[in-house]
Amino acid sequence: MHPKALLDACADLLQQVLTFEHPADAVVSRYFRNHRNLGPRERATLAETAYAVLRKKPLFEQLARSGTGPKERRLAILGFYGPRDFLKSALTPQEKDWVDACDAVREEDLLEPQRHNLPQWLAEPLKAQLGDEFWALARSLQEQAPLDLRVNILQEKREQAQKELAQAAIQSVATPYSPWGLRVAGKPALNRLDAFTRGALEVQDEGSQLLALLLDAHRGEMVVDFCAGAGGKTLAIGAQMRNTGRLYAFDVSGHRLDALKPRLARSGLSNVHPAALAHERDERVKRLAGKIDRVLVDAPCSGLGTLRRNPDLKWRQSPQAVAELTAKQAAILASAARLVKPGGRLVYATCSVLPEENEAIAEAFGAAHADFVPLAAGELLAQLKVEGAAGLCSGGEDGQRYLRLWPHRHQTDGFFAAVWQKK
Repeated sequence: MHPKALLDACADLLQQVLTFEHPADAVVSRYFRNHRNLGPRERATLAETAYAVLRKKPLFEQLARSGTGPKERRLAILGFYGPRDFLKSALTPQEKDWVDACDAVREEDLLEPQRHNLPQWLAEPLKAQLGDEFWALARSLQEQAPLDLRVNILQEKREQAQKELAQAAIQSVATPYSPWGLRVAGKPALNRLDAFTRGALEVQDEGSQLLALLLDAHRGEMVVDFCAGAGGKTLAIGAQMRNTGRLYAFDVSGHRLDALKPRLARSGLSNVHPAALAHERDERVKRLAGKIDRVLVDAPCSGLGTLRRNPDLKWRQSPQAVAELTAKQAAILASAARLVKPGGRLVYATCSVLPEENEAIAEAFGAAHADFVPLAAGELLAQLKVEGAAGLCSGGEDGQRYLRLWPHRHQTDGFFAAVWQKK
C-alpha cells in the first residue's frame, strides 16, 4: 500500500477506536474484516499505530496541538508504526518539520500527565502504592507486552515444545516463574503451527499460568473455575489434574464459554465440564455446596493490569465502574466460597493493580468468614518450586500473604491472588 494511503487508513481506524464505544481489539478486528485487501504488514502497521496512540494519548494530544490538519491524522503521524523515512514520504514539507520538532521533545521537559500517560484517577493510587517506583511502572505500561505460551503438559514437555518452535524459526525462552511457560520474540503466526493446532501450545500470560499453579489442583479432585471465561486457566488446571477428576468451568456468559469449546477440543482434556450460570447464586452452585476440593475465582475486574495489551481500558474505565465491580467481586467470592468443602482451597484473583479490587476484597472476605484460614501465597509457590517466589508476593507480616505481580518487576501482566483453606 502507498504510504499516503496507509497513513489515511491509520487515521480512519483511529477515528473509530477513539470513540471508545467498543474495546479497541474488537474495533481493529472489525476494520480488518471490512478491509480484506490489507496484507500482514499493513495490518500490523494499522493495529500498532492505534495501540501506540492509546498508550500515549495525553502526550500525543499535547503535541498534536502544534500541528495542522485533521486531529486523527496528526495522532496517526505521531504514533505511526514503521520507519520514519517511510512515514515522511507520505507527509507535506510542513508536516515533516512538525514531526521532527515533536521527535526532538525531551521527556524531562514534559509535564507529569504527558510522561505517565495515565488518567489522574488511576495515577494517584498507583503512586500511593509504589512511590518512586511508579515511574518504572508507567514506562512499562507504554510498552508492548511479551507473548507468553503455556505448554500443555499432557502432550509434551517444555523442552520439546521449545525445539519445535525453533524448527519453525521461532525463538523462545523458558519463563522465569511458570514451569509451563515459554516467552516468544515478536508476534509469529502461531495458529499455523502444528503444535498449536493439536493443542500442545496455548497463548497465556505467565501471570495467568501462576494463578492456575497456585490453585494446585490434584489428580481425582473436584475443582471449579468459577469465572472461567474463555478457559485459559481452566485448560491449565485440567492438565495439572492430569485429565482426571472433575473440573467445572462456570461463567455467567455463555458466549465466553463458547470460545472455550475449540480450545478444549484441541487440548485433549475430557475432565472439563463447562456450564453457563444465570448468576452467582445459580442452582448448580447450591447443588455443589460443600463438595469441591479447589475453587478458583478469577473475578470480573477492571483489567488494569493488562494495559500493555489493552491500553484503551485506562480510557474506558472509571472510578464509578470500579466501584460497581468491587460490589460484584465481593458477592461472587462469597457465593463461590460456599462450594469449598472442609480442608479445601479457595483462590481469589484479578488482573487489576488497584487495592480496592484486591487486598480490600480479600481482607473484607477474611473478616466475614472466620471458617476460612488465610494461606501465604509465597510459601505455597515456594513449595511448588517456583524460583524467586518471595519476590512475587506482598502483604502480611512477612510480605508473603498475597501474590502481587507487576509488569515492570516481573514482566507479566498485573495480577493479584489471595488463598484460603476452609477449616
